[in-house]
Amino acid sequence: MPYGLSPRELEVLTRAATGRTNQAIAQALFLSPRTVHSHIEHLLRKTGAASRAEAPYTSGPVTGLT
Repeated sequence: MPYGLSPRELEVLTRAATGRTNQAIAQALFLSPRTVHSHIEHLLRKTGAASRAEAPYTSGPVTGLT
């Protein structure tokens, strides 16, 4: 995984990259919005991105965008 992202963090990143809200991501992945928020915080720290909008560009290719 790029930047040591977990499979779940990569799933969250993939959905965040399409502009989905934490609530929408949580519903799609059967998680709480707080868990999604935590995953976003972790992937931002791991990638060094300043925002969730920047994260897909710093983490390398994000596959599975639909």
